[in-house]
Amino acid sequence: MQKVENARVSRRDPAPSRWAFRIERLWLTPVFRQLVRVGLPAFSVVFFAGWFFSNPVNREAIVAQIADIRRSVAERPEFMVKLMAVDGASAALAEDIRLAAALDLPKSSFDLDLDQMKTQIEEMQAVARADLRIRPGGILQVQVTERVSAIIWREGETLALLDKTGKRVAVLGTRTDRSDLPLIVGEGADGVVPQALRIMAAAAPIEDRLRGLVRMGERRWDLVLDRDQRILLPEKSPVDALEQIIAQDHAQDLFSRDLVAIDMRNAVRPTLRMAPPAVEELRRIKALELGDLFQ
Repeated sequence: MQKVENARVSRRDPAPSRWAFRIERLWLTPVFRQLVRVGLPAFSVVFFAGWFFSNPVNREAIVAQIADIRRSVAERPEFMVKLMAVDGASAALAEDIRLAAALDLPKSSFDLDLDQMKTQIEEMQAVARADLRIRPGGILQVQVTERVSAIIWREGETLALLDKTGKRVAVLGTRTDRSDLPLIVGEGADGVVPQALRIMAAAAPIEDRLRGLVRMGERRWDLVLDRDQRILLPEKSPVDALEQIIAQDHAQDLFSRDLVAIDMRNAVRPTLRMAPPAVEELRRIKALELGDLFQ
């Protein structure tokens, strides 16, 4: 009887303890499981990394190792640029581009900032657009769209070549260096180059007599011909006014007369300004006509 009672006392209670029960309940919670499975390892890694990199010696060692790996990869033959090719540019411009780039070849493609080089090349006056890429074989290809000189602009004593949009291409030494291009003169003339070119195109019938365009007050143009003749064009619709006066010249041969200027600023009532000798001759003729009338 005593043995039975002792067995009952030593029998273990199968029910979990209070702490075991609480832990099992926590483990059934998704947040707790994620914290144990993900959060605790992540915290351990971050803690260890922070402790490791808090030592300056460790940081310098890692940085040096990364730099060595990068350099060993960057200096592989397949990544080295050995030649720079410039296409689409004149010989002089291509040489200027090479001087501006100032590349010490061969050089790793990892050390080339193509965007910065593109910006630097496009800042050159004669370059409208530049595209850069590295071709197989270690060739840096620079494709250039060069500005085409369309007109000469004289401001003071300076001559400049401009493209059809008015962008400066280069400085010109003398007018005779590009006698094939039309000439515009005056402050602000570079800002209205497209209009100037349209006026020049309309003046094609008198091209052999054309000397250039002068910008007046940054508002309108004077068309200058040989024999010191001028056509004063209006501020608005200067092409229409020029075509009108050229048509009158064909009908009445105006430009062959002894005129100083044809004022078209009022297109409804053009004004002819005669040269002083012609004015004196006209007065003499009128005086003779009046004398004959009173005889």
